[in-house]
Amino acid sequence: MIFIMEATRFLTLDDVAPLARGCAVLGTGGGGDVRSAALAAGRAIREYGEVPLVGLDDLDDGDLILPLGSIGAPTVGHEMIHGDDEPELIRREAERLFGRAPAAVMPSEIGGGNGVHPVAWAARLGLPLLDADGMGRAFPEVQMVSMFVAGLPPTPIVMADVVGNVTTVRPVDGLWAERIARAVCVAAGSSALMADYILPVGEARGAVIEGTVGLALALGRAVERTAAPLAALAAELGAKILVNGKITDLRRETTGGFARGTVTITGVGEDRDRALTLEIQNENLVATEDGRVLATVPDLIGIVDTQTASAVQTEGLRYGQRVSVLAWPCDPLWRTPRGIATAGPRAFGYDLDYIPLEDIT
Repeated sequence: MIFIMEATRFLTLDDVAPLARGCAVLGTGGGGDVRSAALAAGRAIREYGEVPLVGLDDLDDGDLILPLGSIGAPTVGHEMIHGDDEPELIRREAERLFGRAPAAVMPSEIGGGNGVHPVAWAARLGLPLLDADGMGRAFPEVQMVSMFVAGLPPTPIVMADVVGNVTTVRPVDGLWAERIARAVCVAAGSSALMADYILPVGEARGAVIEGTVGLALALGRAVERTAAPLAALAAELGAKILVNGKITDLRRETTGGFARGTVTITGVGEDRDRALTLEIQNENLVATEDGRVLATVPDLIGIVDTQTASAVQTEGLRYGQRVSVLAWPCDPLWRTPRGIATAGPRAFGYDLDYIPLEDIT
């Protein structure tokens, strides 16, 4: 049962642009294209009406949450856009599996287009959007969600693609969820829509990261109302600016359902004679300078346009771009032993121990 009170916040057309700006920053390079997602969200709001933004306390413990997000390589999702039918196909299958209709949509991840598209999906399904997600950012793999860190089983995973195929997976754990879902995604052309960790509100308490839709909105608003957007964004995030420079080297390829690569930013102005290297797997994972680690996952590393503070996603990186690299702390959940094991540098194959950003000098 959904309690939508008069004081409930509604997401309007005016919210779409700042939400997209904030989600792009929280995507740390990944999460999908925010431009197409913003167009879809705006169209859905105009067609179906404003979307209620609710918290867990606005729902009953037994209400079913439907986390939705794209899985695949952002470079593919930029061109192969989701159709209108995929959310409805997933909703129908979830209702069949659980014996009741979902009560709210939740972004699987707040980063990138995966933080914005759920507005369109919620509007189209006639459901509220939960002010929470499973990451507080974007991560590339299925098990890299707060629900896995909290020890919850993945439950049946439901996937749909642009052709109309619907696949239900019952993995034994989150790691198998990644293996099987990734194989299905690659078969679908490295892009699909997925619902995993479909769960009741009572199980979501303490297992999802709350307030992240509101955070993305706040970041977008902070940037749009100032003459010094980079400083404003860094202040709102509590972020360090690692370097101001331009992209002088870029290697990027789509393989195994991921966009992987390395980007080098050579400093300009006060940062001249410096060169920072970022390792990428959909998202920016590790920042180094002359072999010295400056920041690593699960802390967040973002590339933004130096003048506008607009986030530059993995698929938008170009040689010669003037950019700034920011880093800021992750949600405390990711700094637990299980969180670090799930999404720390060693989880991505780097022979590095995680050091909190604020402890790196």
